[in-house]
Amino acid sequence: MKKPKIVFFDIDGTLFTKEMKMPVATKKAIQAIKKDGIHVGIATGRAPFMFETLQKELEIDTYVGFNGSYVALHGEVISKKPLSTEWLERLQREAQENEHPMVFLDGNSAAADTGNHEAVAESLGYLKMPYPPVQKDFYKNKEIYQALIFCNEKEEQMYRNTYRMFHFVRWHRYSIDILPFGQSKAEGIRSIVSHLGYSMEETAAFGDGLNDVEMIQEVGVGVAMGNAVDAVKESADFVTTHVNEDGIVNGLKKLQLL
Repeated sequence: MKKPKIVFFDIDGTLFTKEMKMPVATKKAIQAIKKDGIHVGIATGRAPFMFETLQKELEIDTYVGFNGSYVALHGEVISKKPLSTEWLERLQREAQENEHPMVFLDGNSAAADTGNHEAVAESLGYLKMPYPPVQKDFYKNKEIYQALIFCNEKEEQMYRNTYRMFHFVRWHRYSIDILPFGQSKAEGIRSIVSHLGYSMEETAAFGDGLNDVEMIQEVGVGVAMGNAVDAVKESADFVTTHVNEDGIVNGLKKLQLL
């Protein structure tokens, strides 16, 4: 196992527990590897404005946001790929006909096209995020890097079949991330690695959800949290302990970084 030069961490279920709290041991471990010269990055489906506090707490200025659509290195944006406004309008029209609400996100804010919808409230509540303000045409004058559509698994296939210019990633029983085709956390990491002059073999990543599978598969060493879904565990080089049981600490020890 090659010792990584840079390690990426997912947020929800990886750095954060279900209660959206970061274990004290996790914070100390990340501070320790940073002192040893290991580069640390965040790789998340969240928008940058949704994890600013975490960035400040851990003093991390390198991240893959929006599952790869918005990437920053040392605080400077090095890659951003917004969704097509024209195709978002078509998708929204069909979604409304099917009574499937949507949420749109740019780098600084979010808006929903439907108010007081149970699926939106439950999904965003899982992330401890408030219900977004309602602005149906929010996406028309913004660069949108990620949208969410709220429907069940049986209903999602019709969107996948029709909108092949988008990449759909389910992360909740009601919610699917919509990204530009070809975008993923793995692609965002490639951008950072290329700018740093590293190889993918010199990277490691920790994750737990379906949007982490590609990342876990393509980094040098992919680490699944003990609480990860089966698809992540099957893709990983090894499985560490649960996020509540020092999963980050134990994983970094196995990587010989602690």
